[in-house]
Amino acid sequence: MARFSLANKNIVVVGMGLTGLSCVQFLLAQGAKVTAMDSRNELSIAVNVPLYLGAFDATKLCAADLVVLSPGVSAQTPAILQALAAGVSVIGDIELFARFNTLPVIAITGSNGKSTVTHLVVEMCQAAGMKVLMGGNIGVPALDLLNKDADIVVLELSSFQLETTQSLKPLAATILNFCDDHLDRHGDMQNYQRIKHLIYKHAQYVVASRDEKATQPLNRDVDLTFGLSASNSGFSWDKTTATILFQGQAFLSSQDCLLVGAHNMLNIQAAAALAMLAGVHVEAIKQGAKLFGGLAHRCQTVSMHNNVRWINDSKATNVGATQAAILGMLESCQGRLVLIAGGEGKGADFSPLAELLEHSVDLLITLGKDGDKIARLKQGSVKVSSLEQAVKVAADYAQAKDIVMLSPACASLDMFNNYQHRGECFIKAVQEVSL
Repeated sequence: MARFSLANKNIVVVGMGLTGLSCVQFLLAQGAKVTAMDSRNELSIAVNVPLYLGAFDATKLCAADLVVLSPGVSAQTPAILQALAAGVSVIGDIELFARFNTLPVIAITGSNGKSTVTHLVVEMCQAAGMKVLMGGNIGVPALDLLNKDADIVVLELSSFQLETTQSLKPLAATILNFCDDHLDRHGDMQNYQRIKHLIYKHAQYVVASRDEKATQPLNRDVDLTFGLSASNSGFSWDKTTATILFQGQAFLSSQDCLLVGAHNMLNIQAAAALAMLAGVHVEAIKQGAKLFGGLAHRCQTVSMHNNVRWINDSKATNVGATQAAILGMLESCQGRLVLIAGGEGKGADFSPLAELLEHSVDLLITLGKDGDKIARLKQGSVKVSSLEQAVKVAADYAQAKDIVMLSPACASLDMFNNYQHRGECFIKAVQEVSL
């Protein structure tokens, strides 16, 4: 049963993106009197309520019974601050969801890895035969998940969503990690972390990194930890055997997983901890971890033909992303590492890649507008004119236990429509050499 009634309430929805539109439809279904606002001067979509474009009207906001703020709109916007000062309640779609939801929720946030962990938890729950709903900051807006037939809801949550959320009561919640992010909106790292920690406020169980103290709640214990450090408690990592441990005992070998890299071993640990606390059986957790191959174009295993792992990391459109991908591979690569890189460099300095290319990459294959600049960083590099040719060269070189990774460190527009198109062409070329 709903905790409060929205019927005949004067409610303003601010921001007409996907989430805002979802809020409008939900509120209308609840019998509310809805007004919409958007800072843009024109919209290409139809909104079936009174719509005000451009600068937000503080007078209308101050006269509302409730303001529902889309994640893309800062609560520090002057007109929103005026409404708050006038005593108007300002919430987001996750807060609305929390007040009407009746299903158990697994809630996931962090600076990096949120989407991967969310998908992993879904895979694990599905392997256990559970009916699972997924949404929030990924895919489906949370309000669209209400009143669906399911056993559990898995939500990816951003800091923008959490800062307007007070009532969410997750069955299990985690902050995966922290790095400088969204400080232009949140002001400083301390405030950013404070907002993220709201996910723990009413959580029944907490999962946090053992190696990153900032992810751990201040005023309560962590129920399960994860990390790359040694531990006889929670989930940990044995580098020598490339195995995930639980309570100090072997739990899952990385060789049985499609996901690769140290960062993904952490993602699997976090997802396993969340699923375990939600009552998912251990065998289903392991099965889900083994089956999930990663998000499209993001360190995604696309083939294991002849025991050669082919990885599509087309989304690595800058030097930092490719550095992270290479470092991630080193933990799990038992053979040689082949890197395909190059494209539109956007004026980037490729020299930070030099040491990794020299000492960690066995064969470098380059292509595209700035491929030559990358090739000069490693002796013996092979320059090709197409992605198909790159894949053929890699296939002729690779042998069992090797990894071949497309991680361009460049944008794609010199040769492809976008990074997705580049990744799709890579997958097709790999399929052709795997026949």
